[in-house]
Amino acid sequence: MKAHNTLKFGHIPGHPVGSVYRSREELRLAGLHSANQAGISGNPREGADAIVVSGGYIDDEDNGDVILYTGEGGRDANTGRQVRDQEITSRGNAALVRSQLEGLPVRVIRGRPKGKGHGSPHAPSYGYRYDGLYRVEDHWATIGKDGYRIWRFRLVKLEDDDIAEPPEVAPIPEAHRVGPAPVTVSTIQRIVRNSTVAQLIKDWYGHECQICGQAIQVRKNEYYSEAAHIRPLGRPHQGPDVLENLLCLCPNDHVRFDNGALYLSDQLQVINTLTGEVMGPLRVHKNHKIDLNHVAYHRTHVAAVTQPR
Repeated sequence: MKAHNTLKFGHIPGHPVGSVYRSREELRLAGLHSANQAGISGNPREGADAIVVSGGYIDDEDNGDVILYTGEGGRDANTGRQVRDQEITSRGNAALVRSQLEGLPVRVIRGRPKGKGHGSPHAPSYGYRYDGLYRVEDHWATIGKDGYRIWRFRLVKLEDDDIAEPPEVAPIPEAHRVGPAPVTVSTIQRIVRNSTVAQLIKDWYGHECQICGQAIQVRKNEYYSEAAHIRPLGRPHQGPDVLENLLCLCPNDHVRFDNGALYLSDQLQVINTLTGEVMGPLRVHKNHKIDLNHVAYHRTHVAAVTQPR
């Protein structure tokens, strides 16, 4: 068999769900997973194409169709215990974030459990088994069982009907053909949001971003902004869809805030997580009563800041 040197997302031809492999090397040669040791296959630029779930981290939770997967880093190779904080910027963790942002499917390979107490009823009794495609639904920081910060990724199994295979990239001459672009359809779950409070927050600020002050004009007398939740909606965060948990942001700052690249102090100063720079005060309308409990939650669980400025 020939090793694959580039990432491929989705199923690998000739390797159906349920296929079993004797070793990590066989997985690599089959093109299912690119690494012989790391649990996460991929890179921050392209995303994560596959993970191995084998009980290597005590905080992993394998519930079959839903997996709470512990990110990489900070683990003692000899004892298997966490000995330092994990970083979201590590290669594998950043790759999983990219897959979440881009909606890329992740191959899940389950391995025989490594050690007592780490087993899963869904694990094979022998070798490694390809168990299908999952999507990264969410990620957040928390304190793990060993007392150190870990990053957790919630992966949900995809049915074949939910998977839209990306089209092959056309050669340059083909890409200039006249005609409509092909349409693909995929099924995703979305949380129902209250459009009334979202519109009110935008009206208060006239679509100006509370962080940078920019209002994006899309047509004459028409502007665009986004309602961003401070404490995210849905599991595991369970943030409320209320004005006290909303910000009016431009798309750029919305993405940065949602992924923890920006956070707020209790004095509502905007801080760049990556550099520590205090960017200035958040713009706050007189009627906007921001709940500092949600601010603290975002800071701790999304931006993973343990010692805020």
